[in-house]
Amino acid sequence: MKLNARALAIACLTGAAFAAATVATVADAGTLTVNVSARGNQRATWQEAFDQFRKANPDIELKVTYVGEEAYKVQISGWLATDPPDVLSWHNGERMAYFAKRGLLEDLSGDWQKNGWNNTYASVKQSSSYAGKQYSLPLGYDAYGFFYRKDLFQKAGISGEPASWPQFLEDCRKLKAAGVAPIAVAARDSWTLAAWFDYLDLRINGYAFHQQLMAGDVAYTDPRVKRVYEAWKTLIDNKYFIDNALSYDVDSIGPLLVNGQAAMMLMGTFFSAGLPAATRNEMGFFRFPVIDASVPVAEDGPVNVLIVPAKAKDKADARRLLAFMGTPQINGELAKGWGQLPSNNKAPEPQDPISKVGFQTLSSTTGGIAQFYDRDMTKEMADEGMKAMQQFFSDPTQIDSILQRLEATRKRIYKK
Repeated sequence: MKLNARALAIACLTGAAFAAATVATVADAGTLTVNVSARGNQRATWQEAFDQFRKANPDIELKVTYVGEEAYKVQISGWLATDPPDVLSWHNGERMAYFAKRGLLEDLSGDWQKNGWNNTYASVKQSSSYAGKQYSLPLGYDAYGFFYRKDLFQKAGISGEPASWPQFLEDCRKLKAAGVAPIAVAARDSWTLAAWFDYLDLRINGYAFHQQLMAGDVAYTDPRVKRVYEAWKTLIDNKYFIDNALSYDVDSIGPLLVNGQAAMMLMGTFFSAGLPAATRNEMGFFRFPVIDASVPVAEDGPVNVLIVPAKAKDKADARRLLAFMGTPQINGELAKGWGQLPSNNKAPEPQDPISKVGFQTLSSTTGGIAQFYDRDMTKEMADEGMKAMQQFFSDPTQIDSILQRLEATRKRIYKK
């Protein structure tokens, strides 16, 4: 009798444990986990879209984790390889392809077909693809160019936006003579220097050469690469950049423009979303000037995306979230809140003055649209390249030794 009672107790406990496990499994199945990279002023825009999704899908419990941009870049590889959330924000181009190539991303080609994305996202399909399959949902994308203070230009006697490199250099000279730092750059965040390298290379050597360099097919000791650094060195030698640029990151650089201490900054259109209204009214935006008129004008237009990890637990609800975020309305709202351009061609065109200039810049570009230095290149090479840019910015006399080190790194990574 004692044995039967004990067996009954064990059976009850086992049944309770099974029931608890079943409840936990059901709860887990209804919880969609999402990690997104967000700077402070971007979080509210993300949250608004997620709140709309919750309202439209009350059967799904959505758990969102916000992570700072630099920490996110470090952690994403570990998430994808081990126990990832169901949806992650990320970037198109090589950054997306890197993980797709390793089998860490869910193939979304069927979703592109089902949701009509082959049409509504036609312009960014190539950067969303790897080996003929699509692995991401495009969100907003940035146009890059120069933010500039119109009032400071007027103070220095500059009547218009520079379209050529000689004009740009002359405007820098006038600004410096007027007691204003011509160019702000948040060099502590090395990717801001990569924007300078991209544009100087695109304007001097063109899109085809730039992509060959990104693919590891060009030596860093090639004279064409050195010409890029020499043009950059001219700006540094003339002290056209702000002092102590390596101490500023993107979050701390804004006050220099707001307070009128610097006149220009090369940056993506997203930056406008964080500017105070009064400063935004004084701010203009122009395309990176032409250096060689024989080189077709190309631009950077990096696309931000959502991806589903191959090891995601709730892929069905992840696809529901992507379908929702990919609608013209939500895509447009996200882009507007971030100061970006919508990837969906059915979304309303941006009305913000800076975003409109960026939209016109990219839509009129015939020389090619790159994804951005660290999104077009293998991560290890990009990391070494951006570290070298900071070293160069600190001591531009070291061009030759820096390029020789980069060439040794290229040979090691690409084995070419």
